[in-house]
Amino acid sequence: MKYYLIAGEASGDLHGSNLMKTLKEVDAKADFRFYGGDLMQSQGGTLVKHYAEMAFMGFLEVALNIRTILGNIKKCKEDILANPPDVLILIDFPGFNLKIAKFAKEQGIKVCYYISPKVWAWHQKRVLKIKRDVDKMFCILPFEVDFYHKWGMQVDYVGNPLLDAIEAFTPNPNFKTDNNLGNKPIIALLPGSRKQELKYLLPDMLSIVSSFPNHQFVIAGAPSFNIDFYQNFLNDVNVPIVFNATYDLLHNAQAALVTSGTATLETSLFKIPQVVLYKGSSISIGIARMLVKIKFISLVNLIMDKKVVTELIQEDCNFTIISKELEEIISGDLRKEMLNNYHLLAELMGKPGASEKTAKLIYQYLKN
Repeated sequence: MKYYLIAGEASGDLHGSNLMKTLKEVDAKADFRFYGGDLMQSQGGTLVKHYAEMAFMGFLEVALNIRTILGNIKKCKEDILANPPDVLILIDFPGFNLKIAKFAKEQGIKVCYYISPKVWAWHQKRVLKIKRDVDKMFCILPFEVDFYHKWGMQVDYVGNPLLDAIEAFTPNPNFKTDNNLGNKPIIALLPGSRKQELKYLLPDMLSIVSSFPNHQFVIAGAPSFNIDFYQNFLNDVNVPIVFNATYDLLHNAQAALVTSGTATLETSLFKIPQVVLYKGSSISIGIARMLVKIKFISLVNLIMDKKVVTELIQEDCNFTIISKELEEIISGDLRKEMLNNYHLLAELMGKPGASEKTAKLIYQYLKN
């Protein structure tokens, strides 16, 4: 079968690569063409465009880059027509992928969506477009099944692919020595994989380093940037950057500061207490506050439907509050409470196997 996959950010690249790996196991003749990143490329096939050229965060940032985004959509449609697949597999990234889904459906191409867009957060009527344009939806968050049922749409809950990735992870016993990290307890900094995230959040993360002299702060570098890019933020602050080793970093961390997104769930599954940060342009945040219909921004709190981790958004994301909250999860009462909630979260998430289950369902659907 010919598979065309589209992932527009680092998390999608991770999940896409695991799905490709299991598709090859169920379909010996699997042929891949994709928008994605280094991890998907490692599974073989043809990389059409890297996600680093596509990811824009926030309403204002999207508006400022609209010509580039529309150009990417146009080129993607042309490439699909030039290389028609047996199935189009879309991975999250709704602003781009829902437009491609409509186009593919019009061309008679089967459309599968792996990892639902967060339509439950805002503009819920987008579900109607999904019902029209998507043949199969595979959800990875427990509460999404009931949400789609309310809109009259049957979906498959396949579990969460992060469980697959974490189960496949083998810790590097020499991680600390390989990266000259010494013996101080580690605070992991996960500032995201987009330029806008780094621009808004990394300076706030780094501002507190000198206030915790007994800890070693370490940045999880995104593969789409090099070390010179990060050096622009450091200004002689002694904070190492590790690339392609986020799980090793979390495995060795005592606590973490994490940008809102998939990384918050990964951090919780590693049982690392965290503070969740989110910041953007004042215009984008203002629009989001008017449109977004959910109580929390972190997946940890959304899945548990209560506050488990502290979320510091916009004006609350500052030196004073970050320092206070970090101190709480290093040695305060909140640390034990958070770890207890992580245990309950892991039970809710279920067992590994999302990639395998999704691959088998897609292949069976195509055969039928």
